[in-house]
Amino acid sequence: MAHVVIIGASTGGMPAAYEIKEILGKGHQVTVVSNTPLFHFVPSNPWVAVGWRERGDTSFEIEPYLSRKNIDFIPVAAKEIRPDDNQVELADGRVLDYDYLVIATGPKLAFDEVEGLGPEGGHTQSVCTLGHAETAYGEWKKLLDDPGPVVVGAVQMASCFGPAYEFAFIMDSDLRKRKIRDQVPMTYVTSEPYIGHLGLGGVGDSKTMLESELRSKHMKWICNAKVTKVEEGKMFVDEHNDAGEVIKQHELPFKFSMMLPAFKGVDAVAAVGEDLVNPRGFVKVDEYQRNPKWNNIYSVGVCIAIPPVEATPVPTGTPKTGYMIESMVTATSHNIKDDIEGKAPSTTATWNAICLADMGDTGVAFVAMPQIPPRNTAWMKKGKWVHLAKIAFEKYFIRKMKKGTSEPIYEKYVLKAMGIMKLK
Repeated sequence: MAHVVIIGASTGGMPAAYEIKEILGKGHQVTVVSNTPLFHFVPSNPWVAVGWRERGDTSFEIEPYLSRKNIDFIPVAAKEIRPDDNQVELADGRVLDYDYLVIATGPKLAFDEVEGLGPEGGHTQSVCTLGHAETAYGEWKKLLDDPGPVVVGAVQMASCFGPAYEFAFIMDSDLRKRKIRDQVPMTYVTSEPYIGHLGLGGVGDSKTMLESELRSKHMKWICNAKVTKVEEGKMFVDEHNDAGEVIKQHELPFKFSMMLPAFKGVDAVAAVGEDLVNPRGFVKVDEYQRNPKWNNIYSVGVCIAIPPVEATPVPTGTPKTGYMIESMVTATSHNIKDDIEGKAPSTTATWNAICLADMGDTGVAFVAMPQIPPRNTAWMKKGKWVHLAKIAFEKYFIRKMKKGTSEPIYEKYVLKAMGIMKLK
């Protein structure tokens, strides 16, 4: 009997648990380790931050649902990974032996890399976690009572730009509904070299479309931006040219700010060292999702190492979207099964980027196949249907996690709706 330990129980770890258990069958043990007892649907956090969702709408207790599938669950953080011993030590001192380890931790939020950034000891808000989004909503309500300038965006080394755009447009929509948008000047600040770059070198006509949207919503923007520090009510930003030279320094006043931070690998993973992770602490994997040194360690999701699509004047990272993560999970599941059966790994992930970005009352869908240019498909559409599709996707994914199915939904539903692929 093989024992598969999965660290992380979010949009990568929990689907991995279901799919691995289903593929391996009853004769093998799957254990999920998480630093929280709750599953949180992270893409809903921008809605939580303006009060459109509450905790109970987007989260639930993990243990009862994994238990139904005979998957063990331990709501204790991993403290140390010992790859040579095939062991994981937990924060409570317990040690788990594994035959296969799947790292699906998500990222460490590197607020500390910018002075004054973040909701914990800093002066900006975040939508990266449910707790952060709830804190942001508390600050959002203060802004509604006393309107003033807003600064929103993503700092240098950020790799997930979609939620920054989403939140900017969701704030705009909420303010317009309350008829106080005219009292809230908004500035979008991003390390991207241009609006719509998205860490992907642009997708289709994303630059023109998103610039048009920002302009029509009366939002100013600063690209090639490096946030040097944040003080209470003021952000300091260096704007660079294409050569990476500072061409202007901005002092931006704000009463509310949400800035996405850079990501790093979590401490327990990063501490293993260069054989497992890159300098940012992201897990090195081959085309089969395995670590090159320790082939019984797999990794999926935001915590894996992917090089930037291109060099940019201010450093940006590469996003890992839901479709990519789903594909990584499937590859990992099949390759673990192959290894148990003494076969060579045969399944690789599909490196395509798909994103449904909500804009409050409309939305934009992006498809980049493959993620790194040149591409076979670079597709983008705007419409209210995207807003409705994201709501439907939220409800479907949460139901899927409660039901315990490993059904791949991106190919079956999202891509079909976009007309990119046929229903399989």
